[in-house]
Amino acid sequence: MMGWFSKTASLDGPSDAGTPVILNVYDLTPLNDYMYWLGFGIFHSGIEVHGQEYGFGAHDLPSSGVFEVEPKTCPGFIYRRSISLGHINMPPSEFHTFLENMASKYHGDTYHLLSKNCNHFTDEVSLNLTGRHIPGWVNRLAWLGTICSCLLPESFQQPVIKELPEYPFFSDGSESPSIATGHEPIDSDDVDQDRHLLSSSSGGDVSFIKEVQR
Repeated sequence: MMGWFSKTASLDGPSDAGTPVILNVYDLTPLNDYMYWLGFGIFHSGIEVHGQEYGFGAHDLPSSGVFEVEPKTCPGFIYRRSISLGHINMPPSEFHTFLENMASKYHGDTYHLLSKNCNHFTDEVSLNLTGRHIPGWVNRLAWLGTICSCLLPESFQQPVIKELPEYPFFSDGSESPSIATGHEPIDSDDVDQDRHLLSSSSGGDVSFIKEVQR
């Protein structure tokens, strides 16, 4: 997919250089207030382009786990900061085609806390669009987890899928699979809460990106 970058990206420059590509980072736990200054933490991230934010979450079906929300309002998480990744010269229609291709790679039932989480998704999107990785600290804990997996609880080493209550939130009114976007905000004495179900009470309207039919 790196061909996208070669013809669309501008790494730096004024706003008229193209459409901004922005990484929105969220806290999953209040402990991030302390861990952040040590260069790591437990974060969710989404990519903001053309006025919408795109992320990746888990569900139990072999279909797109890529979803869109209003920027900086992803349900269940606490917005921390935004990071400019560059600019692209890509019309919305072409960008949506790019997202549909990404959605075909990021199915909800392939989500894994350590090897294929929301930050892996935003990193690949950024790399394809701008030629830049997201900052390393955003997903450093997952990287450390893959190296030291033998020290982690078993629940962190298994695929994230479990049976979740149905929740329809497709923007066109059709039912979609329930989705979890990573972790429940974590208490130090409850490491088993390893995912958060998006719900209507959490704020922010969520809809899935349909994948390319191959």
